[in-house]
Amino acid sequence: MTSIVAPFSLQGRKALITGGSRGIGAAIAMLFADAGADVAICHFGDASGAEALGAEFQAAGRQLAFLECDVADEAQVSALAEWTATTLGEPDILVNCAGIGGKDKPFGNVTVAEWDRMLGVNLRGVFLVTRAFFPGMVERRYGRIVNIASQLAYKGAPGLAAYVAAKAGVVGLTRALSYEGAAHNVMVNGIAPGPVETPLLMGHSDAWLTMKKGQLPVGRFGQPDEIAPTALLLASETGGAFYCGQTLSPNGGDVMV
Repeated sequence: MTSIVAPFSLQGRKALITGGSRGIGAAIAMLFADAGADVAICHFGDASGAEALGAEFQAAGRQLAFLECDVADEAQVSALAEWTATTLGEPDILVNCAGIGGKDKPFGNVTVAEWDRMLGVNLRGVFLVTRAFFPGMVERRYGRIVNIASQLAYKGAPGLAAYVAAKAGVVGLTRALSYEGAAHNVMVNGIAPGPVETPLLMGHSDAWLTMKKGQLPVGRFGQPDEIAPTALLLASETGGAFYCGQTLSPNGGDVMV
């Protein structure tokens, strides 16, 4: 993974990143550690990825704590909260990065189970995990919450109705919760990346990938290391202090606002 020079310090901070074993989450975890944070992650069904990331941390002289957790499951999220408090301490920073994608599928063919699972991980999961840590941040009068959405929340996409609906919900939740957090120095913001070379993106068909790349003004997909600095900005004490309810979108020009 490419090394990034951290422009903001997270020295002394504790960060929990869901979906942190690979892709964007792993890049954020590494950058946060480079910036001085103590980092814990959760993953779902990716023990090998978490162990590999842990080995990268160890090689860099750092420690990574990780736990398996289905963020759509209330009981597992409660266990995650207890584990985090014991292993890491109460987090100052929460990055909701856990998410799933899906194959292109016409809306009429989407099953209720597929719809529920997509919203369960990508939206309900953000709610459950944030609810577990938000009150503590409010009580301590400090927190940075970064929710990972998608540029498709703004532009939509054929064949991805459930995914788009879930990510649009994340943007709305980010805005709403920011009103409750800001008065307590708990800043809630989001990131809506464009297409980034991760396992989630590469699950699409070759035809879809070719079409999507052709739509981007930059002519290529992004890399996880190109998204992580935005998370660092929003997660830092100084850089994130005046961002409130914003969803920044490093997306290669796929959406311009």
